Amino acid sequence: MSRICASCGKRPQVVNSVSHANNKVKKWVYPNVHTMRFVFTNDLSGKVHRGNICAKCQRGNAIRKVV
Repeated sequence: MSRICASCGKRPQVVNSVSHANNKVKKWVYPNVHTMRFVFTNDLSGKVHRGNICAKCQRGNAIRKVV
């Protein structure tokens, strides 16, 4: 399963985990994506899509969830 948001394109990032002794270790940070059926709010056709949507797009007005 791809961990990329279908709306904004948010994807996993590589960041440094920094210890108290300033030792740096690379780690992955994954976005909070969920598979759901949705409609883009700016799309006038109202076509239903299915894909991964991050929590930020879901809370905002980027998409509308289809139940």
